[in-house]
Amino acid sequence: MKLTKQTLTERTEHIYDVIVVGGGAGGLSAGIYLQRYLLSSLIIDKGKARSFWMQELHNYLGLPPDTPGRSLLRQGKEHFLSLGGDLLDGYVEEILDEGETFAVRVKVGRHDSSYHPFRTKYLIAASGIIDYLPNLDHMRNVYDYAGYNLHVCLICDGYEMVDKKVGVFVNSLSSAEVVFSLGWFTPHITLFTQGLFEVTDELRQKLQEHGYELVETPIKQFLGEDHQMSGVELENGQVIQLEAGLISMGSKYHDDYLEKFNLEKQGENLVTDRMARTSHPRIFAIGDLKVGLNQVVIAAADGALAATQIWRDLRRTIGAKHQAKTLQPTSTT
Repeated sequence: MKLTKQTLTERTEHIYDVIVVGGGAGGLSAGIYLQRYLLSSLIIDKGKARSFWMQELHNYLGLPPDTPGRSLLRQGKEHFLSLGGDLLDGYVEEILDEGETFAVRVKVGRHDSSYHPFRTKYLIAASGIIDYLPNLDHMRNVYDYAGYNLHVCLICDGYEMVDKKVGVFVNSLSSAEVVFSLGWFTPHITLFTQGLFEVTDELRQKLQEHGYELVETPIKQFLGEDHQMSGVELENGQVIQLEAGLISMGSKYHDDYLEKFNLEKQGENLVTDRMARTSHPRIFAIGDLKVGLNQVVIAAADGALAATQIWRDLRRTIGAKHQAKTLQPTSTT
């Protein structure tokens, strides 16, 4: 059921088997598997799935290559709801560990917000990441091209930049290293630092050896039409022609609600076992939050793994309780 401000209060007394934080490909996959296992699940979605901004999914097996990410998400939500799952548009603000359950505090509504508690036995963190974009005075100019030929994922879109003139937009020395991986696909690379960090002599030398251009002047705007970026105009008025772009400026990890659990991490990614379980036995992490490959197909697989392991856990728990009850001695008079 799609929960609204008017209907969600009747579910606040219910203890879910699993609450999934995030309604992207991973979260929806987990929810679908949970419902197929006859478990009760609630997906809380803030509406900012990374795949929502993908204009075309070129790497998802079986889908037409022009399928928008939002179409995949819409169909996933419809599938989940058809299996009896609960879906709520909201923002998870806090999670408390009560022992056998978690208390999940959710903010509903951007304006005239209300706050509601939900309880669950298990938690799946599927809230993902969002990529940082070049910070221009006119951000609409960035969104006009991001997700089209202004890419944010080398693994997803490297093949689309083969032998093209590509601008790489970075904000640190470490993020600049992506140009050397991109060199597998094209030799025509210009690195734009936008003056955000000091370029070392070592990096300058390495760029020169590979024949890559370096531009440190900040960019004023992207140029192009019909969502196809054709170059950039710098703050000094210079225009540089390009055929594609790659943004490598890091990402915001949407996992603040997990901070108090001190889960094991590798860098900013959560460490999990092969079934997506974190260092907390009842918290699972899937998709871009965990260590692994940031791909839609991987997130969907993670969701299936996490849901399956939780089902196994619950079966064992219920079986153990049933066995303990049957072994209790009966009183005689």
